[in-house]
Amino acid sequence: MKFTFRCCVALCAVLLAACAGVGPPRGADTAPAFELAGRIVVRNQERGFSSSLRWKQANGRDELWLTAPLGQTIAFLEADANGATLTASDQKQYRASSIESLTKSAFGWRFPVDGLRYWVFGEAAPGMSPATIERDGAKRIARMKHDDWQIALNYATSEATRPSRLDIVGNDAEIRLAIDSLSRDQP
Repeated sequence: MKFTFRCCVALCAVLLAACAGVGPPRGADTAPAFELAGRIVVRNQERGFSSSLRWKQANGRDELWLTAPLGQTIAFLEADANGATLTASDQKQYRASSIESLTKSAFGWRFPVDGLRYWVFGEAAPGMSPATIERDGAKRIARMKHDDWQIALNYATSEATRPSRLDIVGNDAEIRLAIDSLSRDQP
């Protein structure tokens, strides 16, 4: 009886520990809620991709629309604690554990959502490896390195507090994100 009870307690402890690692995508639950509209250009290997981007992030959920110049949706991506889904223009759906792994398998390049949700505000992302940060004369982040991403932040004016463009280089892609509008929900 004692042996069975101890085994049951040990099994419950192992199961609880395993469940503790399940949750929303890294950083999603602590990221500010926001809406972003902009344009994205991606180069990986000899291929290129460009589109308009609309991104909404709130309550641990990301929704991204990639659209063609005339407004038709190329892809719709959404992610929450249960994983990520990409719906293509032909309505086919693809699933993965995160937007980063989904874009890697679907497009051949990773879209670094975990960090990008902070970088668009000119901030270092919590939860990623310690960033190497260079600041400009106005004390804003001008360049930083997070994990295997190198990010250059460009500001429209010397008074701007948020970047208007990000140039991001990773192992598998170069990404340029021009930010047309960005609004942060206040708690």
